[in-house]
Amino acid sequence: MELKQIYFDQLNLDQKEITLIGRVRSNRQGKAVSFMILNDGTYLHDLQVVYKTDTKGYDDALVSRVASIVEVTGTLILTPGKQQPFELQATEIVLLDQAVEEYPLQKKEHSPEFLREIAHLRARTKTFNSIFRIRSTASFAIHKFFQEEGYVYANTPIITSNDAEGAGEQFVVTVNEDKDYENDFFGKKAALTVSGQLNAEPFAQAFKKVYTFGPTFRAENSHTNRHASEFWMMEPEIAFAELKDGIKVMEDMLKSVVQYVMEKNMEELKFLESNLEEGLIEKITGIVNSNFKVNTYEEVLEILKEAIKNGHVFEENNIYFGLDLGTEHERYICEVVNKCPTFVTNYPKEIKAFYMKQNDDGKTVAAVDLLVPGIGELCGGSQREDDSQKIIKRCEEMGIDYKDLDWYIKLRDYGYYKSTGFGLGFERLLMYITGASNIRDVMLYPRTPKNLLF
Repeated sequence: MELKQIYFDQLNLDQKEITLIGRVRSNRQGKAVSFMILNDGTYLHDLQVVYKTDTKGYDDALVSRVASIVEVTGTLILTPGKQQPFELQATEIVLLDQAVEEYPLQKKEHSPEFLREIAHLRARTKTFNSIFRIRSTASFAIHKFFQEEGYVYANTPIITSNDAEGAGEQFVVTVNEDKDYENDFFGKKAALTVSGQLNAEPFAQAFKKVYTFGPTFRAENSHTNRHASEFWMMEPEIAFAELKDGIKVMEDMLKSVVQYVMEKNMEELKFLESNLEEGLIEKITGIVNSNFKVNTYEEVLEILKEAIKNGHVFEENNIYFGLDLGTEHERYICEVVNKCPTFVTNYPKEIKAFYMKQNDDGKTVAAVDLLVPGIGELCGGSQREDDSQKIIKRCEEMGIDYKDLDWYIKLRDYGYYKSTGFGLGFERLLMYITGASNIRDVMLYPRTPKNLLF
């Protein structure tokens, strides 16, 4: 029997004999009665096993170390009013596999930095068990939302010849050390994808609504708590749609995912609220219940200038058109001014990607970022440029060889009427939902500069 089943069916199991295989979390021995704490990984909370210390047949129990695997048979007894809702009075305990004494996860507190060094074991702790269970739920919730809305799941390539962001921060895929790409495996320069968007757009023109959800890679030598070299991106693409349509999808999707996690993982959220972030549940409930606001980029600049005029000090106080808003600016807008998630639209084209729809003012693009309290930018998107000549010109201005994007640009010549999409960094969403302060702690095996332990 699994531990989760015992918790959900405890009333019917009272006074019944059950057998469970689990891992020893602690084994405290007394003179007459001993207590073993078990968990089999199916539920956050543990099972307390009670056995008599001096009774024959419990030799295995007495020598079982922390992390060892045991099979326990006994009678389930409800214990209302106690910290444990029930306990298992053992009739037999069999040691199936003994862990070494030097097992690195003992009962004492361990720092996140130490646990990252043993990432293959840290999911056994309640904190990371909660985080990774929520990761699983949130991943399913994303698929659930888009599938129920009629989107087609598109598996875009991990190895690509294009740089969707035009930033050049790509990992090169090669079998030649001399950078002779013409004689390389693919006969041209290849890299790990930074985004599935360019490959998804043609499918949106065929299916109207598609989404990608998979790993992406950035060779950015950043050591902040919000950046990783390998991370997961969710990117929907919607044909025959404008920016306002994408904004609605962004809001609906986010509310749906957070609501689903709250329905399925409230025990984990309560634990994380107690251990990682006070007020966590209230914070994410605000996502579900808030009416998101919309500000243009230029409105945000005026708000920031007014704040500085009234004495507020930012690290970057030089507010001007063309400024790439920092996290401090983003959080001020959604936490202090609007006090709710906020969409910022119509950014300067100079700080945005080549594929974004250029507005009639000649200086901005139909782009949007979603800012949320506690983190700042959570996801961003745009309406896509439908004029091939404008794309070519922007590529030239940004030093991008548009000939490598010939297939993408010519898509506009084959019946192309608007397209809108956005990208959500999955790990950033997980940081927001779980209260984890470092992106490395919502990834099973984080990939960051100078870090490839597993």
